Amino acid sequence: MTHTVHPYSHRLGIIRDWKSRWFGVKSKYKEFLKSDVLLREHLEKKLRGMYVSNIEMERGEKILRIIIETSRPGMIIGRSGDGAVKLKNDVLAFIAKKKLSSGGEVKIDIKEIRSPESNAMIVAQMIADGLEKRLPFRRVTKQMVEKVMANRDVQGVKIELSGRLGGATMARQEKIKRGRIPLQTFRADVDFCKYEARLPYGGIGIKVWIYKGEIFSAKK
Repeated sequence: MTHTVHPYSHRLGIIRDWKSRWFGVKSKYKEFLKSDVLLREHLEKKLRGMYVSNIEMERGEKILRIIIETSRPGMIIGRSGDGAVKLKNDVLAFIAKKKLSSGGEVKIDIKEIRSPESNAMIVAQMIADGLEKRLPFRRVTKQMVEKVMANRDVQGVKIELSGRLGGATMARQEKIKRGRIPLQTFRADVDFCKYEARLPYGGIGIKVWIYKGEIFSAKK
């Protein structure tokens, strides 16, 4: 009677926080939810290939803050901040075009990720880059697993590819695993993501699990 649950939603309120956080917003729930979903989808398309791991949103009564976590902030910010200004203008144009409610001023913060090899989304994007360059999928996954396990804080990794691997006529699945991935332990810090490598003969699905040990509440 098992049910496969997304490791992130499984731990919400325990060791994970919501990706959209609203403060002092009582009304307009439906409008803000629609706005957050459409904005996130738009930014994910816009920033594809820039190694963005996470897009978080914080709303106050008069402000919308978008926090973009990436391992290559220079690609988004650009020379002397041109890229960040363009991105903000693009977000404002998208909000106006779709008639979304921003709730006031829009701010964009760009955070740098210090260890990209221990972040599931960035690892998946690196694998997708290798597959899109037509490198052999087994070599790509083995090299990536070794890179991930070289980090001190990583205790386990699992990578799963599914689709027409190597251009084969029939789709199949391939898995590679090192260490342990305790999916049932709530305090286990399991980072998970799904991504797609787009190839001429179809998409290849990529799933990555990275286990970084258990999180215990700080003792008072």
